[in-house]
Amino acid sequence: MSEARRVELQVLGQTLALRSAESPDYLRSLAAYLEERVGELTRSGVKDPGAALTLAALDIIDELFRARAEQGRAEGDLGARLGVLATLLDRATPGEPHSA
Repeated sequence: MSEARRVELQVLGQTLALRSAESPDYLRSLAAYLEERVGELTRSGVKDPGAALTLAALDIIDELFRARAEQGRAEGDLGARLGVLATLLDRATPGEPHSA
């Protein structure tokens, strides 16, 4: 991983200075995504910037949690399918172990 370096970001009119090993372009894309989500909320009628930021953060966290849950389900499905395949292979070729 790269060494952490100082990066300045503009987020919702504020300059934030942080240290990160991530590329400045990546960090700017995160800030732009956050600003877009806050903008969607303000265009839909949320007037208070703090409330818009909090709601945007909750929406983004919800997306993250749902993606993690879906990934967990997909990994579980894959594990179950591999188990079935190993069982079928064991039955088709008795005496030769195939299970990991």
